[in-house]
Amino acid sequence: MSTGNLHGVVDLDVAGATISRHLYGHFAEHLGRCIYEGFWVGEDSPIQNTAGVRDDVVQALKEISIPNLRWPGGCFADEYHWMNGVGPREERPSMVNTHWGDVVEDNSFGTHEFMQLCELLGAEPYVSGNVGSGTVAEMSDWVEYLTRSGDAPMSRLRREHGRTEPWKVPFWGIGNESWGCGGNMTAEQYTQLASQFSTYARNHDGNELYRIAAGPNRDDYHWTETLMKSISTLGGPVEERHHTRWQALSFHYYTHASDDWQHKGSATEFDAEEYHRTILNAWRIDEIVRGHARVMDAYDPEATIGLVCDEWGTWWDVEPGTNPGFLFQQNTLRDALVAGLHFDVFHANARRLVMANIAQTVNVLQAMVLTDGAKMVLTPTYHVFAMNAGHQDATSHPVQVVSSDARYRGEVGEYATLTTSVSSREGSALVSLTNLDAEGGGTVRLDLRGRDWQVATAKILAAPSLQAHNTVQDPSAVAPVAFDGARREGDTLVVDLPPHSFATVELTLA
Repeated sequence: MSTGNLHGVVDLDVAGATISRHLYGHFAEHLGRCIYEGFWVGEDSPIQNTAGVRDDVVQALKEISIPNLRWPGGCFADEYHWMNGVGPREERPSMVNTHWGDVVEDNSFGTHEFMQLCELLGAEPYVSGNVGSGTVAEMSDWVEYLTRSGDAPMSRLRREHGRTEPWKVPFWGIGNESWGCGGNMTAEQYTQLASQFSTYARNHDGNELYRIAAGPNRDDYHWTETLMKSISTLGGPVEERHHTRWQALSFHYYTHASDDWQHKGSATEFDAEEYHRTILNAWRIDEIVRGHARVMDAYDPEATIGLVCDEWGTWWDVEPGTNPGFLFQQNTLRDALVAGLHFDVFHANARRLVMANIAQTVNVLQAMVLTDGAKMVLTPTYHVFAMNAGHQDATSHPVQVVSSDARYRGEVGEYATLTTSVSSREGSALVSLTNLDAEGGGTVRLDLRGRDWQVATAKILAAPSLQAHNTVQDPSAVAPVAFDGARREGDTLVVDLPPHSFATVELTLA
């Protein structure tokens, strides 16, 4: 069993970019059992709830400091008409959810229920507006309904529906996947529409909208350049009137084990080759983030426009026997390692990358929580979010790699097997480390300079196999435990990692 080594230098007295807490954002779509049975059970449910929202799910998410929640989609957003989801529930019209399972949506969970959920979570709402099948007036009215006080028409309607004061809604999506399910547009078509929709998504009563344009799929840099060209010139400042358009643009990237969209691989039954292909594809997030950032830097060198990855995560074939349109999948240690890798990439690109939203929070794709009736299971990915919570709004300290021989080389390709990131805030530092090696251990040596430090605590997330996962019968098969593999040698932090593991080390700073 081989051991990989990484030697790096970290200057704790040199501040990098701030790691926005919104890089730890979440996504909840009207898809499968994410909203219904996941978040929402209704006031009459025997499952303990607050005004219809599951208490156990809320408590679990509060414990990982969920900073924002994106809703109602996803593809669903561009067929969702918000007026159908307000007012008395028994009077709300139903609709067909054509994207996800072709099921009837009764709209019992709508705007007021979502805003209440965000209040219970302590999370900021991120609302995706309907550009694909909606109108400019419809989106404008929704913003007014949510955020305006006084005697405006939508303000009066909101009060009639039981909410006197407006809400604060900082994040507003101008459509979703407009290159695909959100309208099958070209970049040029969407850019024109986005300018129009954004103009009428107005700021009301001090609620400053952070408008997020629907950007590209994966590495479509032409889409990004088209959006950027419309608000700037090469090397020039962003137009002063850009605030009437958008403050950020998004992109989506999912990780698979296969390039065959119809056969993405099993969530729990995979071999070594599928694992290596998964990690190779996960590493592409670094290339893609940097690629979009380079395009944006050419038109916005001061980084005034943010980059948002508002859908990311693993996407496997659904669990056998479940509705194929509900996208329910298990969540193994492999998924946790993919998350650890993504966060190191996100931290390294925090100058430009301002938000990321994992898909999705409950019961769908790479979920934090799986529910089974009244029971709930925390996934291995949940534990990565929990262990990494200390990075939120912390100051990053780039790791300068001096040397590394920690690499996998095989028939499917080559990738680095050790990755790490460091941040600090309020007298402490957090070091995250991921060993992606399926079979060998790894040792990370970080020369920590500029401030005195001591190892305070360390945790590790590991299991006997990459396929290990949590179930109702065994909810702690993959769970963090105290870790004794971190030590100080002179001014060097040395961490010995077992195969396929994720660890965090908290340091006390003098």
